[in-house]
Amino acid sequence: MNTPTEKLQKVLARAGFGSRREMETAITDGRVKVNGQVATLGDRIETRDRVTLDERPVNLRAAEEVPRRVIMYNKPEGELCTRRDPEGRRTVFDRLPRLKGERWIAIGRLDINTSGLLLFTTDGELANRLMHPSTQVEREYAVRVMGGVRPENVTAMTEGVMLEDGPARFTDVQEFGGEGINTWFHVVILEGRNREVRRLWESQELTVSRLKRVRYGNIFLDKRTKAGEWVELSQEEVDDLAQLAGLSARKVPALTPDEQNRWSRDKNKRRPVNAMRKPKSSRRSR
Repeated sequence: MNTPTEKLQKVLARAGFGSRREMETAITDGRVKVNGQVATLGDRIETRDRVTLDERPVNLRAAEEVPRRVIMYNKPEGELCTRRDPEGRRTVFDRLPRLKGERWIAIGRLDINTSGLLLFTTDGELANRLMHPSTQVEREYAVRVMGGVRPENVTAMTEGVMLEDGPARFTDVQEFGGEGINTWFHVVILEGRNREVRRLWESQELTVSRLKRVRYGNIFLDKRTKAGEWVELSQEEVDDLAQLAGLSARKVPALTPDEQNRWSRDKNKRRPVNAMRKPKSSRRSR
C-alpha cells in the first residue's frame, strides 16, 4: 500500500509559515531541507519525513489538525502588505495579534494607497484556495473617481478591456453618488492582480482618487473595526469562507487564557495613531 504524499509547499503553507507562493520561493532559495537534504520545487513528502525551514524543525500536521482562525483587519492608507519593510514603514502585520508557534497569512493584498478589508488566517490551504483565480471569489471596492464617467466607460469595463498583463473586467459597476467631478462607485472583480481596479479605470482615462475594499467573498467590512483595528471572525463566518473555498468546516479553537490576555493587550496597544490621519489644515485646503 502506497503511503500518501503531498507537495512540500502545500504542507509548509498549511503549517502556517506563509502562503504557498512564499513557500515555493523559500524552497527555490534553498531554505528548506527534507531529511537533511536541500529540497527542490516539486518534492513530495510524507508525514514521517523530517522537514526544516531556515534550519528550524517544521511540525508536520494533517489538514484537520491545523487550527483555522481568521481575522478581519481594516487597513488604513499608508500601510504596506508585507511582513517587513527595509525603509521602516508601517506594515499591516505590525497591528495584528501575536501568535505562538503560528503565523498570520494574508488572504490577498492591498496596495499602499488602498484601504479597507483584509483577511488573515492561520490556515495556509484556506488562504491559497481563496486567492487562487480558479475559485472566482468576488472582491468589492468602493471607488471615488475623478472626471465625468460616461455610460460607454462602464460598458467597456464590464465587457472587458486589455491591460498590459491580459484582459480584465468588472462583473458589476454601481454608481453611489457624489458631488462635482468626484463620484463614488462600487465595483466587483474576481481577481487580485496588482492595481487592477485602478488600471481598469485608467484605461478609460479616469483617475481613482480613493479606493477601499468593502467585501471579500461573503465577508463585509462592517462597524466592528475602525481603521487600523481587527476582529476575529465567528465560527459561522469562518465556515462560510471554508465552503466558498471548497473546504470542510472545522471548529475554530477557543482562545486560551494566555491568548485572551495577549490579544487584549495587543488590541489596546495597536490602536490607530493620530499621525496616520491627515492634518486638519490639509482638509480645509481641499
